[in-house]
Amino acid sequence: MSPVTQAVLSSWTVDPFLCAALLINALLYLRGWRVLRHTAPARFTPSRLLSFIAGLLAVAIALLSPLDAFAGLLLSAHMIQHLLLFSVAPPLILLGSPYLPILRGLPRRFAHDVLGPFLTAPFLHRIFSTLTHPIFCWLAFTVSLCAWHIPAAFDLALRSPFWHKVEHASFVLSALLFWWIVVQPFPARPRFPRWIVPLYLLAADLINTILCATLAFSEHALYSVYSTVPRLFGSTPLSDQVAAAVIMWVPGSLIFLIPAVVILISYLSPSSSLAQPSRSLPIPHVPKPPLRPSSPFDLLALPILGPIFRSLVTRRLFQTLTFLLAIAVILHGFLGPAYSPNNLAGVLPWIYWRGLTIIALLIAGNFFCYACPFTLPRALARKLGFSLRNWPRPLRSKWLALALLGLFFFASEAFSWWNRPTATAFLVIAYFLGAFLLDSFFKGAAFCKFVCPIGQFNFLTSLFSPFEVKVRQPSACTSCTSHDCLRGNSAHTGCPTDLFLPRKVGNLDCTFCLDCVRACPEDNIGIFAVLPAAALLTDPPRSTFGRLSQRLDLASLALLFLFAAILSAAIMTRPAVVLLGQLATSPLHPSPLALLGLTFFSALVLIPILALGSAMFLGRSLSHLATPLRPLFCRFALALLPIGASVWTAHFLFHFLSGITTPPPIFTKVGASLGLSTFPAHFSIHPDSLLILQTLLLDAGLLLSLYLGWKIAHQLTPTTSTAVRLLAPWALLAASLYATALWIFLQPMAMRGISDLFL
Repeated sequence: MSPVTQAVLSSWTVDPFLCAALLINALLYLRGWRVLRHTAPARFTPSRLLSFIAGLLAVAIALLSPLDAFAGLLLSAHMIQHLLLFSVAPPLILLGSPYLPILRGLPRRFAHDVLGPFLTAPFLHRIFSTLTHPIFCWLAFTVSLCAWHIPAAFDLALRSPFWHKVEHASFVLSALLFWWIVVQPFPARPRFPRWIVPLYLLAADLINTILCATLAFSEHALYSVYSTVPRLFGSTPLSDQVAAAVIMWVPGSLIFLIPAVVILISYLSPSSSLAQPSRSLPIPHVPKPPLRPSSPFDLLALPILGPIFRSLVTRRLFQTLTFLLAIAVILHGFLGPAYSPNNLAGVLPWIYWRGLTIIALLIAGNFFCYACPFTLPRALARKLGFSLRNWPRPLRSKWLALALLGLFFFASEAFSWWNRPTATAFLVIAYFLGAFLLDSFFKGAAFCKFVCPIGQFNFLTSLFSPFEVKVRQPSACTSCTSHDCLRGNSAHTGCPTDLFLPRKVGNLDCTFCLDCVRACPEDNIGIFAVLPAAALLTDPPRSTFGRLSQRLDLASLALLFLFAAILSAAIMTRPAVVLLGQLATSPLHPSPLALLGLTFFSALVLIPILALGSAMFLGRSLSHLATPLRPLFCRFALALLPIGASVWTAHFLFHFLSGITTPPPIFTKVGASLGLSTFPAHFSIHPDSLLILQTLLLDAGLLLSLYLGWKIAHQLTPTTSTAVRLLAPWALLAASLYATALWIFLQPMAMRGISDLFL
């Protein structure tokens, strides 16, 4: 038997007071539960008994198992112990609704004569009301969590058995208060709106994130005790501290986020009593009002900003500006220095344009396509009067654009376009030529709709934009016979991507060109505020798309979007660079380019299809749903898009904010040449701040994906239990993708050194 195994087996402890407390509570609960089970079987179910016993077992594992002994030697073991005490055991105990079962399990005379007068005392109710106020509960939990992780307090607890027990007691008690607000165990009645609970949980997750980031990115071990104890498993104090931070970060965040999603879904569900009026009251018949946009805020109705945006002159000015920047990128790419940070072709497209585009998409909408310089050749082709043909019917899908987007992701890494200004200049020229040639021979915006990889990326991301081009009064469109918004007229062209506005849902294929706005004779089109991702909640027939549940090309594009986001971030980390470097030098893999191709094919094709296909097949089997697999695959693939959007945003903002805080040398030189002697050479943003921002973005992406998945599952199944069974495998996949992305952003970055392996 190895020394470690022997140490594990001999490290179980028997604390008589703790063992007695756990055993007495278990027996009292079981005794009371058996009585209440007969009087209220629907409320005191076996699952409540199992939950309460599981909570007590979690306390026992944390404090009596070898985990407690190893906590003095490994910070990672200590963090697992803390996680059990403040995030696992308390909610399980409260889910058992322990108040009535334990009270009923006590001797009747003791409960009635001794505890009865005390429990009904008014002063006790006032104290309890204060203790269970959300602000007090949140502060008690977060203060306890942060205070005991201060190095002086943490070391004191490790050196003193008494203070160690005080630490554990404060964790359990403060966590019971914290999770009381979330669980609301019977017979407690909520005194505050239920919608505050997700915010309450997210605020706690933010504190947990800050604490974990401090541990993960500290350059030295924070707790001196672990520098003096024997090291196990070859770890160092610093690596053990990083492992502890990851343990507390990833599972800890999920424990906060999952109930936040469940409660939010329950609150927003149409079947929820919180969202519906009481059925005991008669509901008078009210005639349906005419259809109106969901939001009264119309960007184009603003006094000054509206006319500016709708003007074609404004769009041409923006396009001219971006066209001049593109020309500058091309010229500097060919004539400027080969060192990428000193060249506009290495800075503007790969740092600033990507960051500003993703910000604009998520804050306003697809305004890059509004100002896109590559559509100017289309206007030139129209002026030249080229004969126009219809786009070939076999290519009227997203498959070609999907293939080009995947090829773009692969070539960007394989040939280091971002690090080669000349290659970037050629890429921009190829884009101009492609747009000019295609739009010279084919009607509409065939390049934008069916070919452009950048456009497809923007279309998918714009699904989460807060603005959408919509009709103002749908009733006015019913009497319209000219359909100028689609066909155009003598003064203005119609929608270049053939979107018929009355049947348009969401921002897919919408370039925000506003040609439909200028062509509409009734001035019946605006840019309205909408709920992000609301277009994915339903599956109506859409203009040029049909039903999304039948569009396998769009579902595949969504999966490529998601998994490329994770792969693009992962391939920049040091572990990925080291691993691919080792494989590239192995005799079994003589071609690094082939190795990268196999990696991309596996990560962007095989793994997405197998992962989502398996999740949908298993969910359909568990729910006994008769729906074909294809619509399930398509709809739930699109529901994963928020995770992909959050990963891309976190990735691009990392480069963008790093580029702003440390301007490239070319900007410093330009500033000096213009006489700007005060041009700043460096700002400072702490890496932890960037990581916290990235984590919050990932949290938001996971929450939105889970919400979309739940709403879709609820539409496809007749009961809540069936929806849960259908959703469970997919939700596990979504949580796994979230955890993978979070792990990636926790890794040290190799920046873009991977290109050295292939060129």
